[in-house]
Amino acid sequence: MSASTHWTATATAQAVLERGGNAFDAAATAAFVLHVVEPHLNGPGGDLVALVRPAGAAEPVVLMGQGPAPAAATIAHVTGLGLDLVPGAGGLAATVPGAVDAWLLLLREHGTWELADVLAYAIGYARDGHPLVAGAAATIGRVADLFRDHWPSSTARWMPSGRVPAPDTLVRNPAYADVLDTLVAAGLGADSRESRIDAARTRWADDVLPVAAGFAARPHRHSDGGDHRGILDDDDVRAWRASVEPAVSARFRGWDVYKPGVWTQGPALLQTLRLLDPLPDDHLDISLGQGAHHVLEAQKLAYADRDAWFGDGDGAVSASALLADDYLDERRALIGHDASRDFRPGEPEGRHPVIPPLRTEAGVAAGATGEPTVDRSGQTRGDTCHIDVIDRWGNVISATPSGGWLQSSPTVPELGFCLGTRLQMTWLVPGHPASLTPGRRPRTTLTPTLLARGDEVTALGSPGGDQQDQWQLPVILRTLVGGYTAQQAIDSPTLHTTAIADSFWPRTLTPAGAMVEGRVGDEVVSELERRGHRVTVAGDWALGRVSAVGRDARGLLWAAANPRGMQGYAAGR
Repeated sequence: MSASTHWTATATAQAVLERGGNAFDAAATAAFVLHVVEPHLNGPGGDLVALVRPAGAAEPVVLMGQGPAPAAATIAHVTGLGLDLVPGAGGLAATVPGAVDAWLLLLREHGTWELADVLAYAIGYARDGHPLVAGAAATIGRVADLFRDHWPSSTARWMPSGRVPAPDTLVRNPAYADVLDTLVAAGLGADSRESRIDAARTRWADDVLPVAAGFAARPHRHSDGGDHRGILDDDDVRAWRASVEPAVSARFRGWDVYKPGVWTQGPALLQTLRLLDPLPDDHLDISLGQGAHHVLEAQKLAYADRDAWFGDGDGAVSASALLADDYLDERRALIGHDASRDFRPGEPEGRHPVIPPLRTEAGVAAGATGEPTVDRSGQTRGDTCHIDVIDRWGNVISATPSGGWLQSSPTVPELGFCLGTRLQMTWLVPGHPASLTPGRRPRTTLTPTLLARGDEVTALGSPGGDQQDQWQLPVILRTLVGGYTAQQAIDSPTLHTTAIADSFWPRTLTPAGAMVEGRVGDEVVSELERRGHRVTVAGDWALGRVSAVGRDARGLLWAAANPRGMQGYAAGR
């Protein structure tokens, strides 16, 4: 069973499963296809976070494909350019690309297929062509002037005729096909599948990525309106490799919920679930006004802790401190009858938080629907893919690849892709756990989820930037508390808070802001407003991008996908 944000990737994963590949072969194959067919949502220059549970394993592990900040990425360097935030587009915001090496690591350790067979699908689509998805065409249209005026290599790549391509235009990327061919060629003559993959990983780090770093080091236009040089260099990309690390977990209503660590936003979902767990069921039901209120208020507390305490740097909160019973009791007591307008991080283990520079907006922040939004300068929020796969042997993966969008920075002509912009999620203030620090990972929004109870398992996730876990939360509540099927839960109306610091440039928040789908009903909206929430009603089917796969108590496999946007798909046999 597989679910993904693009039909081509879902069909590819299913084809691999039907040809005898396992879930990890299928996920890796689909992921390389996503680099080609959803270039506005992810790319080879981007990053990846996944939860991986091989058949028979007691717990999942985290596949860590988030590259760190370059050695030259200091606060002093960026502020010395006259900036108070890392730009949202341009090579200055690039980390070491992590997605490709992470997928290769997954394939090496847990896959069964040869690299040549895995990459054949993506090479075929890149060399022979594929219809351009409507979202990619729209994104190119938004940044067309930037391409024409400042990024000529991106114009040549995406608008070779000088015009914005229409949806379904057949597009090719022979440069990237050549890159993938060189990865396969690197392993020719090696004596094992693993050594062939190792050779490809070395070729990627030593030969491919230095070309990208060298190109991005040329001055080019960034989203702040200035021309800057990228600071990623050969030593940065050659020294780094993807890795595996333990997941963190919490218990909720008899299920174990697993997330990546506090270098992601993932533990905020665990904290939210633990805050809600002791409450009556009707306080967890967002189809009721009081339930929607309690869910929003719990999220605001958890995300205030995220914004104050999460990161890869010194001073980051430990998951054990965040989820300690006495700390949760203290935080839960802050949930009152009315909506709070305050930013209220806690003091785990008695420590005082470093508050990041908060930029408030009077209305709901631009892009707060979590939709992929791109402005003319290339700054982007919410653009992400997601893949879930489970196979007949019990292998399961929940993966969120992102970054390296076609609008992130100028296309490297020889490679057919560009670098990502994950450093925009760092703060330019000393002492914060997510401050810009050489060699440290930015606190990413990528946050896949895995649930387990005995032989039952669910893998789920969502695109949507800061909203990824906020949209997963109602699905979890409805399935584990409300008795919904996964598809019913995904289809049901959803909501999220905008009273959190946006992880994307320009990093704003809206005190007491809430975004809801119209289908929640006037009664819920009125109750939220009566309690002081600043509610914005989106379209009836405007929020949420969750997909999921799983195995139920009978041993049956299932998959569910999101109908919103008509770009999420589930397939199985």
